Amino acid sequence: MPYIQDDSRKTQLVYVHDPMCSWCWGFRPVLDELLGRLPPTIGVTRLLGGLAPDSDQPMPAALQTQLQQTWRRIQQRIPGTRFNFDFWRTCQPRRSTWPACRAVIAARSIDAHSEPAMILAIQHAYYRDARNPSDASTLVALAGEVGLDERRFATLLDAPQTHAMLNEEITQSRALGVDSFPSLRLQTDTGRWPVPIDYRDSTPMLDTIGALLG
Repeated sequence: MPYIQDDSRKTQLVYVHDPMCSWCWGFRPVLDELLGRLPPTIGVTRLLGGLAPDSDQPMPAALQTQLQQTWRRIQQRIPGTRFNFDFWRTCQPRRSTWPACRAVIAARSIDAHSEPAMILAIQHAYYRDARNPSDASTLVALAGEVGLDERRFATLLDAPQTHAMLNEEITQSRALGVDSFPSLRLQTDTGRWPVPIDYRDSTPMLDTIGALLG
């Protein structure tokens, strides 16, 4: 099962993401604000959607150009969002985010409270420090930096149960009708409802949640 911050509550806000999704990075400040403003009756569930499967192949030049253009578009659309474009010069990019997703699961498996820190560490490494979270060596180093046992983490990172948990979360995300990241769904005892993402202001999302709850 995915890590549920508080599964004692019937109403859950489900956040579907990928730690290497650039739009998720741009959304992070407003997401933090939204979660801080949620009524105490609403719990939070994080689901990893798995943007891109495992690959050892270098990212094609055309895709590298496309993603750099996306980073620039995000900087223009979401004030305050910054990217370190040195990544494209100093790293060997690969279209492979599942290792980073499994890193979140491995961190969670060691200590559930370390999940948010691991997500943030991956995002900082990728977007600010020009380090490649598609590489296992980077992920193991990040685990140590957030206070986890690196040897235990390295074992869990590629363990069969970690692969299985990621597959389960991807399946659950698709069952929610999610086809892009980040996405929000409000899950109640009467159904699951999309909450449109607002990258600049948490209030419209809170208004939508309030309206859905009646």
